Amino acid sequence: MDLIIRQATPDEYDTLGETTAQAYLRDGLLDFGESDAYLDELKDVAGRAAAAEVLVAVADGHVLGGVTFVPTGGPMADIAGPGEAEIRMLAVAHAARGRGAGEALVRACVDRARATDGCVRVVLSTQRTMRTAHRIYERLGFVRTPERDWNPLPQLDDITLLTYELTL
Repeated sequence: MDLIIRQATPDEYDTLGETTAQAYLRDGLLDFGESDAYLDELKDVAGRAAAAEVLVAVADGHVLGGVTFVPTGGPMADIAGPGEAEIRMLAVAHAARGRGAGEALVRACVDRARATDGCVRVVLSTQRTMRTAHRIYERLGFVRTPERDWNPLPQLDDITLLTYELTL
């Protein structure tokens, strides 16, 4: 299998949006399931692509998954500060897992960060249950930054996102 990581094209936006949404739903990552407001954001690849760089992993002409790379100072950043790029919405289709697509997408983001003037760090948020993703991040040298952990829905006490960073 030849895995290619590249920028998503507009004709792939719907496929990637659905792939991302289904990955989050099937993994139980949306607290309110199909009615979770974040589901619309996951599906809105065109909106993400207008504000950040959306990458896809493609093999045999099929989109296996994708990620959003937010360069330093990008409007889609949740936690990135000055000199930091951010990785968001990493997702790989269930049928495509175990083929290296997730790790290849993260590596591509790190490469882009290294090529960005003034970028000294890559940061990301993740849910506690995303253990496979945690293993990828740690294997690539990311370290936990518990002092940056945060709650995207402060009105709900039980939602805390874990954070990681990689110093370039």
